[in-house]
Parts: sequence; structure tokens; C-alpha cells
Amino acid sequence: MQQLHAHWRMDYIEAPRFPAKMTRPFTELPALGDDRAALIVHRTAHSYLILNRFPYNPGHLLAIPFRDVRELEELRPAERADLFDTIILGQQLLTRALRPEAFNIGFNLGAAVAGGSIDHLHGHIVPRWNGDNNFMPVLGQTRILPQALEATWEKLAAAAASLTSPGLAPAVHG
Repeated sequence: MQQLHAHWRMDYIEAPRFPAKMTRPFTELPALGDDRAALIVHRTAHSYLILNRFPYNPGHLLAIPFRDVRELEELRPAERADLFDTIILGQQLLTRALRPEAFNIGFNLGAAVAGGSIDHLHGHIVPRWNGDNNFMPVLGQTRILPQALEATWEKLAAAAASLTSPGLAPAVHG
């Protein structure tokens, strides 16, 4: 039997997921004042991009409106446009920083599909590569992420900082 060693993962496994006093993390994380610690990659007028702390794949981003809503229909027109532009921007950042071959993009709406207890609307932007899933999630009930969240944040933050570069269009709404 071969052994897989990912010693850096223990720091991630033992780390608290959110500060203990957070009851609405998607509303409270942007107010922390430390985007790196919160894993926020980019902010727009009405929404933000954050690395998923429980990713399906490396670079798994969430596009989240600042205002606490649970359904797409609750978004005001400017918030809706901003959120979808933010999703497009997230895809552009991931393409520039990680060069995925495909994407899964979507929303989990309703408690039965959410897989968690956060009922704040958010869109998933999951980069995909050919062969990115193997037997581990199926047989071993373990997902292997080849890069630490902090290293992924560094790459995406650098891509976000270059928003004026060719190929990336910043999301701007009135």
C-alpha cells in the first residue's frame, strides 16, 4: 500500500473554520478588515469573491452578495447584475491564475441541497481539470487538494490586482 503524505494539511484540519462568535459568516467575514485572513479575493459594489474553506477543488470560489438574502429573486437589479458580473470575474481570475480546463458554476438553493448550515445566497465557481477526481473521494471519502488555501489566495489576489490588464474586465455598476 502506498502512503500519501500531506503534512501541511494538519494545520488546515485543526484550524477553526470561522471565528467562534460568528453566526452569519458570509455577512461578518467582509467586516473583519483582513481580506487575506477571510480569504476574500475581490470586492465589488454589491458582492465579493471568497475562497471556499471547504473546497471541492483547488481555487473553488464563492460569489456572495454583501446583503444577506436567501433567494435570487430577493436581489435588487443592481445586486443581481453585480453578482453575475462577479461570477464572470471569478472565472476570469481562475483562468488567469490556475488555468483550469473547465468550470462548474451554479447555486445551491434550499436547505435540502446546501450541504451546510449557511443560508446566505452564494454562487459556486469550481475550476475543473481533466482527471481532477480519482478514486479517493469515491472509495476513501477523502478529497485531495494539491495546494494550500493561502497559496491559492496569493495567486488569485495577484490576478485580481491586475484587473486593468488585458483580458480582465472589472465589474462596475451604478
